[in-house]
Amino acid sequence: MNRAYNFNAGPAALPLEVLQQAQEQFVEYQGAGMSIMEMSHRSALYEQVNNESQALMRELFGIPDNYHVLFLQGGASQQFAMIPMNLLSAGRSGAYVKTGAWADKALKEAKLIGETVIAASSEGDNYMRMPNVNDFIVPENAAYLHMTSNETIGGVQFQEYPTNLGNVPLVADMSSDILSRPIDISKFGLIYAGAQKNLGPSGVTVVIVRDDLVAESPKNIPAIFRYDTHAKASSLYNTPPSFSVYMVNLVLKWIKGNGGVAAMEQFNRDKTKLIYDAIDQSNGFYIGCAHPDSRSLMNITFRIQSEELEKLFVKESEQNGFVGLKGHRDVGGLRASTYNAVPHESCKALAEFMADFQRRNG
Repeated sequence: MNRAYNFNAGPAALPLEVLQQAQEQFVEYQGAGMSIMEMSHRSALYEQVNNESQALMRELFGIPDNYHVLFLQGGASQQFAMIPMNLLSAGRSGAYVKTGAWADKALKEAKLIGETVIAASSEGDNYMRMPNVNDFIVPENAAYLHMTSNETIGGVQFQEYPTNLGNVPLVADMSSDILSRPIDISKFGLIYAGAQKNLGPSGVTVVIVRDDLVAESPKNIPAIFRYDTHAKASSLYNTPPSFSVYMVNLVLKWIKGNGGVAAMEQFNRDKTKLIYDAIDQSNGFYIGCAHPDSRSLMNITFRIQSEELEKLFVKESEQNGFVGLKGHRDVGGLRASTYNAVPHESCKALAEFMADFQRRNG
């Protein structure tokens, strides 16, 4: 088997064990005589997968009973619209923290629906540093405060969350770092995440939403866009992305089998340290993009002294079995995405390649 060193930003690496298990069950699932993709989402077998996946999310992430776990479609991009559609009522404002491209997209969608304010912004730092959570300015009448926990393009991540919001619900886009570290779910009103970075394949989006926010779903928007619709139907209101949910189920079991979310955090810190050390110990040959206090455990962004060397780095890395190291088209440079499923061996191999490339080109 010739597995690439996969550092894609998303869709991203999946655990090899998960892929192999899915391969074994692909044609026939649990003696049903058919693939899970072929069976009714109303069948007992699929409902078991759906319910078990919700239960695993609750167990691994410590989700309290007064929250719903939903499996929806449309990606995080659809949640950019669903959140203000459901939560942003007249006379109130949606407060947003601008930390990069994804936070900005969420803000632009909300502006189409209601009033918005910017509670904090790192635009002045070129989105290479996260704002201090103690400096957020949130109106008392805010319908919610929206944060992007990890910006994949800049490679910056919040290290903590605000605790002084009063009755303002905290909403977080955790698409690129969900289940990478333990968090206190009770601090949040709503968490959402596209699965294709840390949870499974593309096609399913996880939404963790508190009961009181579900109850506020307005009746003047289409049913498909209301959280209460999906909560009442246990994510089976319409035909779900059944294979994607099944894959999330396998990934959740993989996380549990490898020690849970706390173990994932330590695993991520150990493996990303190899790459950050290669940057920091290069005497300026490699230049880290993100400010050290905002460095992401999921997306490592860096530059080399010239674009010619960066192009050569990408070319040679691909020849050596590395995939996905070219930076996002909007910012250039280099990026290694090191989600939960990226093995330690891949990060070690990249650190060694970086050291060798520096020796030959420094």
